[in-house]
Amino acid sequence: MMRVIVTGGAGFIGSHLVDRLLDEGHSLVVVDNFDAFYGRAIKESNLARAIANSNCRLVELDIRDTAGVRALVSEFHPEAIVHLAARAGVRPSIESPELYNDVNVTGTVVWLESACRLRPLPRFVYASSSSVYGDRHDAPFRETDSVDLPISPYAASKKACELYAHVFHHLHGLPVTGLRFFTAYGPRNRPDLAIAKFTRLIDRGEPVPMFGDGSTRRDYTFVADIVNGIVRAIENCRGHHLYNLGNSDPVVLHQLITAIGHALGKTPIINQLPAQPGDVQQTYADITRAATELGYAPRTPLAEGLAAYVDWYRAHPSLRQ
Repeated sequence: MMRVIVTGGAGFIGSHLVDRLLDEGHSLVVVDNFDAFYGRAIKESNLARAIANSNCRLVELDIRDTAGVRALVSEFHPEAIVHLAARAGVRPSIESPELYNDVNVTGTVVWLESACRLRPLPRFVYASSSSVYGDRHDAPFRETDSVDLPISPYAASKKACELYAHVFHHLHGLPVTGLRFFTAYGPRNRPDLAIAKFTRLIDRGEPVPMFGDGSTRRDYTFVADIVNGIVRAIENCRGHHLYNLGNSDPVVLHQLITAIGHALGKTPIINQLPAQPGDVQQTYADITRAATELGYAPRTPLAEGLAAYVDWYRAHPSLRQ
């Protein structure tokens, strides 16, 4: 069993990972600053099960707090750091590029540098994003493809984090693995993400905003499959690696809206709107490398994943507000 720090551990993906690692018997420190991007109560609910476990400790800390991070790392001496904390969202990043650079890039460098102070060096697994691939018409996306043309500050910040991870591996030998997540969804979904937002609107009988002609497509990946990939990346973290974690089965936007309506047993009302800046036409993961090197194998079809999300949504009446 390992000592593991998970940053952003109160969030959507992070809290699922925390539960999984605790189930496996690891000793965890969860780091989160409960940023106001969405409600604190939601994140506290995400962590309710974990906090009841004696192997889990919550530390409320900003990832840019160099002194605080160094003190925690020196005290806990983790064998692995899973860095998921970030300022999320493509569209909000266009309004606040300096904030996204500060939180995502500076925050990541603080953790990389702090990790390099430890001996032996810990495994360092961090969240990147499919957004680094930019707006591309050729697919699927492979880790060997050029990612030099991001189209949002969020995407640029994630690309910068990948570069810094390579630098710290090259200079200090830190074992680093970057994971490019492709549109995760499922129970505890962030309330600002499409599936959560569309579910609320369809359930209330309100119009669903469909930006563009509905032909954009995303590689929706169920959160349990993403977590399986993260766990395998922790187990195999050595050297320097990048992996796509997706479903490799993109879904067209108007089909997604229909599928959510089916899961709810309701007919969506669609409000078609102009395409938004920063949106890409498609995301589509080639998962060959992750399958070959990590044994990554997503297993959750969209209909099954949406049913699980709707069950969770209905069990939490406060989400309908």
